[in-house]
Amino acid sequence: MINLVMDLVCSSTGRKVDDPEMLEAIRLTIINNLLQYHPESSSQLAMGVAFGVEPPKQQVDVDIATRVNVSDDGPDRSLLYVETVDRPGLLVDLVKIITDINVAVESGEFDTEGLLAKAKFHVNYKGQALIRPLQQVVANSLRYFLRRPSTEEASF
Repeated sequence: MINLVMDLVCSSTGRKVDDPEMLEAIRLTIINNLLQYHPESSSQLAMGVAFGVEPPKQQVDVDIATRVNVSDDGPDRSLLYVETVDRPGLLVDLVKIITDINVAVESGEFDTEGLLAKAKFHVNYKGQALIRPLQQVVANSLRYFLRRPSTEEASF
């Protein structure tokens, strides 16, 4: 398998592309072109598990960094932004983790791009924006539960 690491540069500005949405669009374009013109490569792609022509010989280990950011969004609420690897039940788990800390979820927006899940929540604590220490607790809890490795029963 070949891993390609390089800085992408915008042709109009000459600056490094660091916008996550633009990078995701570029990544998906490359993957779609590989699948269309080189279908034999599908088993080597991270998306090969779900979208490839030929299934991979072993389970693909997806390592998408989990990002959590909490910021004030007015005096009565905060904005919680989470980026992590998508999986079944993720939205339910996110809301459960947040509400287990007694933080109320007012509204939310959830989107997926390939294997990446992006969630935005408007949250509050007793009708007020989250204070800095509580923002840190929410961020740390989400990072812990989202990055926690799973253990198979057979390993006990």
